[in-house]
Amino acid sequence: MRKLASTADWMDLYQQAQNKLAHQRTLPTVYIGMGTCGIAAGAGEIEAIARQELRRHNLQANLIPVGCIGMCFKEPLMDIQLPGWPRVTYANVKPEAVPEIIQNHLLGGKIIEKRALGQLTEPGQQKNKTIPLPEYTELPFYQKQTRIALRNCGLINPEDIESYIAQDGYQALVKVLTSMTPEEVIEEVKNSGLRGRGGAGFQTGIKWEFCQRSPKTPKFVICNADEGDPGAFMDRSILEGDPHSVIEGMLIAAYAIGANYGYIYCRAEYPLAIKRLQIALDQARRYGLLGENILGTDFSFDLELYEGAGAFVCGEETALIASIEGRRGEPRPRPPFPAISGLWKQPSNVNNVKSYALTPQIILHGAEWFSKVGTPRSPGTAIFALTGQVRHTGLIEVPMGITLREIIYEIGGGIPKKKQFKAVQTGGPLGGCLPESALDTPVDFDSLVQAGATMGSGGMIVVDQDTCMVEFAKYFLTFATAESCGKCIPCRMGGQRMLEILSRIALGQGTLTDLDEIEYIARNMREASLCALGQLTPGPVMAALRFFRAEYESHILDKFCPAGVCQGMFRYEINTLNCAGCGLCIKPCPQQAIDGKKKEPHTIDQIRCIRCGVCYEVCNLNAIEIQPAHKQTAASEAG
Repeated sequence: MRKLASTADWMDLYQQAQNKLAHQRTLPTVYIGMGTCGIAAGAGEIEAIARQELRRHNLQANLIPVGCIGMCFKEPLMDIQLPGWPRVTYANVKPEAVPEIIQNHLLGGKIIEKRALGQLTEPGQQKNKTIPLPEYTELPFYQKQTRIALRNCGLINPEDIESYIAQDGYQALVKVLTSMTPEEVIEEVKNSGLRGRGGAGFQTGIKWEFCQRSPKTPKFVICNADEGDPGAFMDRSILEGDPHSVIEGMLIAAYAIGANYGYIYCRAEYPLAIKRLQIALDQARRYGLLGENILGTDFSFDLELYEGAGAFVCGEETALIASIEGRRGEPRPRPPFPAISGLWKQPSNVNNVKSYALTPQIILHGAEWFSKVGTPRSPGTAIFALTGQVRHTGLIEVPMGITLREIIYEIGGGIPKKKQFKAVQTGGPLGGCLPESALDTPVDFDSLVQAGATMGSGGMIVVDQDTCMVEFAKYFLTFATAESCGKCIPCRMGGQRMLEILSRIALGQGTLTDLDEIEYIARNMREASLCALGQLTPGPVMAALRFFRAEYESHILDKFCPAGVCQGMFRYEINTLNCAGCGLCIKPCPQQAIDGKKKEPHTIDQIRCIRCGVCYEVCNLNAIEIQPAHKQTAASEAG
């Protein structure tokens, strides 16, 4: 490893990396998903056994630990690619299956169909020639995806800089240093229409221009990797699977605005992301891609990794800046904005992980290329962590403009256990939930806001018929209230007061005037809170009231939770007209509260029943119903 002193040195390294990749493709390759999701599912043991098997058979093959491949619901994942053949995915791989896969597929060239999930299109053979990136089109999970920021996740070893370079990594940096002025870089980003992927959706190029035009020096570039939304793991997965893309994006931004130093602010709860980021930073320094006179030019820039303590409010840029400065993470009034007065009161540019990861591809392929993906007002792609009551949970990257229905039903595979879709929460704990009637809403910054939700940073949680929308809103409100820094009264007091009201409603002690009180508090929080945390905290509650008001009124007027969640407000009863007497519900009941003869309708002893819901979950005939605690069904009375 030698330090690159010139662009000629760079070309030598790039050719070396290309040769290494070409040689790699002449050998069988084993890819193992080693993101946090894969490791949690047991990928570490799969990798160890695979290495052992390769040694035992004396096989010349590549074994590449990669980041999150995307299909988290199928972890551990092990992909096999023979030279000249498509990459084949083996899902939910058990340790005992590894020797069989190595023996049959690598040695015998025979796909084990009962274990294989499907094939991925080999890089370079994608059908859509307008997007010069690897596309995974054979598996249904990938068919509607367009992977730009995630282009290398699941493809390269994130701890090997030459793997990144071989995929045209740092080529965009070389391009800006050798053939573009800072103004031209900013103009290219502006023309691409890239909007910040941290949630606000502000034009990235305009933000860079504000910072560049500020006369004060020094200037700083900051990456906001303080991802704290429940159920969100988009930024973490990029940092774990392709950290150099973020570093390269920050280098380009630094060149454009005239900064010489930067920070990556990443929460300490992401140990694997921090480890791989630190490795990537060390490698970039050793190669001379960070430091003084990069590639022999007069451009110098270095980066520091700063670990946050996990305060959700530090996702707000001024609170993040305060934390880096060693102060308590609290937001401050704006203006002045960070582009004018940020870190240590110097001009500072703050962007999200995804924004920086997209930047090199915009520079490499051009603004026009990027703007053709997505919609005119929201160009490019959106990355979501798709979670909740959906069959295919995981990490996805889709073109802006795709509908919620396409994401949930075509990529996500729909709702499991034949249950009905109820709502989808976008934008995390500060976003909003949308009902079934909104499923054809295009996914872009403006359309989601018009529908009653937000894009946010990329969390997407799907819930089914068994979710109580009072409890659902209460969950997000509990989180947001606990994470309030307490600096401003509207957020500190408003959130607590709203939570008290929701708690009363969930206990069956609410009144209709409480709904008016919620709306009054929400209006004041939106207008008077200091930062977006307080302004958007009422979002999930107000969206739930807008689309599911009848459910709130049921809790208040009927003292009934239709979803069967709020204790004391429902009971399970067996509809004797539907019950076939199969006995499936009897054994799992922890209280032995269900009785009945075989092939005859069963009954539930309401005194013994603790409303645990096990019987409701196991019944295949929809014979167990949720009813108000003080009522009986006509069928039960007839029985």
